[in-house]
Amino acid sequence: MKTKIKQLRELTKEELIQKEQGFKKELFELNYQRKLGAVEKPARFRAVKRSIAKILTIIRERELKNE
Repeated sequence: MKTKIKQLRELTKEELIQKEQGFKKELFELNYQRKLGAVEKPARFRAVKRSIAKILTIIRERELKNE
């Protein structure tokens, strides 16, 4: 499930923060699975980290735009 930047830009700040928290929870769970040696999709780490970065970038862009 790739996160499209266009879809993220349409969301409000609160929705972006909720999505970020969801991705961080998923990343935590993936790290836990890695420690147990039961990761099904190792490529998901990269996708989740990139999604978090996209969200943080959009939030930061909006903050700079409003200053």
